[in-house]
Amino acid sequence: MKKNILLFLCFLSFSAAYSQNWDINTSKRINSWDGKLVRNYSKAISKSTPYVAVAIPLAIASYAGMRNDQSLLKDAVYIGTSVGGALALTYGLKYTVDRKRPYERYPDKISVQDRESSPSFPSAHTAVAFSLATSLSIKYPKWYVIAPSALWATSVGFARVNEGVHYPSDVLAGAAIGVGCAVVNVYVNKWLNRWLFH
Repeated sequence: MKKNILLFLCFLSFSAAYSQNWDINTSKRINSWDGKLVRNYSKAISKSTPYVAVAIPLAIASYAGMRNDQSLLKDAVYIGTSVGGALALTYGLKYTVDRKRPYERYPDKISVQDRESSPSFPSAHTAVAFSLATSLSIKYPKWYVIAPSALWATSVGFARVNEGVHYPSDVLAGAAIGVGCAVVNVYVNKWLNRWLFH
């Protein structure tokens, strides 16, 4: 029994060390893609994320209000609360885990393109992007909604690593949170719709 516990602890230690090496090595590789086109793309995608995440549910809600369409308004509430939930959960985790940004921990390996004041894990930009993309895909399951929103959300994750502000594990955790919040919110919104729309 003691031997099994010791082997398990050794395995965990090895896995943690390997994962950390994979994380920084992948960060360094993606961060080194420094062509002007890649850097400008990353900057534009990264900067646009909060605006897109707020603008889409607001635009749907505005359009629903103009058409007096309660069903469309419910979609806007679902999408907006999915994004808001992902953001709240992400920031709660950020300050609980309190992980340093890659450019802070490895200034000799990571070239920073943008500085952030919050901790690194998980990526809020990625969580918001994947929450928006997933909730849009759930509400409007058409290829012309799913494909562009998935491409945009994936681009956000890539951009955050390319800019040197996140590790790949931050991005993967952010993506999981975003998708998870959108899926769970399907059930939460059934209750919320009854309360809001009687």
